[in-house]
Amino acid sequence: MRKKNPRILLALGWYDYRVHQGIAKYALKAGWHLCADITREKVIPWGWEGDGILAWLGAGDDLADFVVEAKLPTVDFSFRRPHLQFPRVLTDHYAAAQLVAEYFLARGLKHFMFYSAAENWSFDEVGTAFSEILKKAGRSCEWIRWHKSPSYTTGSLQWKNQRRWLATQLKNAPKPLALFAASDDHALEVIETCEAIKLAVPEDISVIGMDNALPAVDAMHTPVSSVDRNLGTLGYRGAELLDQLMHGQPPPQNPIRISPADLISRKSSDLLAVNHPGVARSLRYLWDNCDKPIGVEDLVRVAAMSRSGLHQAFLAHIGRPPGAELHRVRIEKAKKLLTQSRMKLEEIAEKSGYQSGNSFWIAFKQATGISPKQYQNRFCI
Repeated sequence: MRKKNPRILLALGWYDYRVHQGIAKYALKAGWHLCADITREKVIPWGWEGDGILAWLGAGDDLADFVVEAKLPTVDFSFRRPHLQFPRVLTDHYAAAQLVAEYFLARGLKHFMFYSAAENWSFDEVGTAFSEILKKAGRSCEWIRWHKSPSYTTGSLQWKNQRRWLATQLKNAPKPLALFAASDDHALEVIETCEAIKLAVPEDISVIGMDNALPAVDAMHTPVSSVDRNLGTLGYRGAELLDQLMHGQPPPQNPIRISPADLISRKSSDLLAVNHPGVARSLRYLWDNCDKPIGVEDLVRVAAMSRSGLHQAFLAHIGRPPGAELHRVRIEKAKKLLTQSRMKLEEIAEKSGYQSGNSFWIAFKQATGISPKQYQNRFCI
């Protein structure tokens, strides 16, 4: 029989307060006693006794050795050590890359770059996914890696040499450039380098980061757009899986992937690079009015073009017809409302531009493969 208050260790070699908050929310529901994350102080808790472990096995081998030797039900939030057969809950990096790729493509950008500066499994997953998605859309992506560059150095000159190398990469890239950075820190490096070499953000280089973790981001001269990885849900689902394991349920065969919450658009990526006045006008109108019952005829009117002319122009500049782009934007808006508000489904349908709950349900199911309610249950905590 299980103890009344199971003792759960947080062995987080990489820490984010949002993961901790998600775990704490489930712990409150389950009546767990959460043991302090002393790994943040670089102290491995040899001799600890408890019922389960929630781990983020980062660079430290000592922590990984401890978790293996503990022989307790464990969930790992990292894929750094795939040879360790722990059940895992991970970010859906493909979904994150798709958000960014669609954002850039919808704004008419045609030149793409991914930037990473360290060996990291998550950076590799995101960069690979971003390149693959763009390839399917008929675009190529240059992936620049500081740690694999001939210019790579360590020691006291590393910062200076890295910035010089990055400046060269950015100067030589075609413009306007859509750049996806592996993290918010990477994105900040790009923006600071652009400022130093007189490249305009977002006019010359449109920048999006990953994590939505920079403090006081809106106070920056150029606030950084970023993907919110939904780390609270990641922590909650990890704790939920651990509870199932402690109840004797079998582990899932594959890692559970958590979709990102949103792409937070800020000044660093606010660029419409469509070199077609009619398409540009209709896109701005679409983005500003997608919550209203507008249709393709409204976009035709705003563009001052024929319906067939606008159709062909959208295919040439955006890669899909105007109706498909309107549908995509509405579905993305609905996803945000489903996970970030407490509105009823009928209200969400209306706020997303659908004239009835039934038409919204059908459109959402066709686009995502699941119903709005199923989506809400899966991605809300």
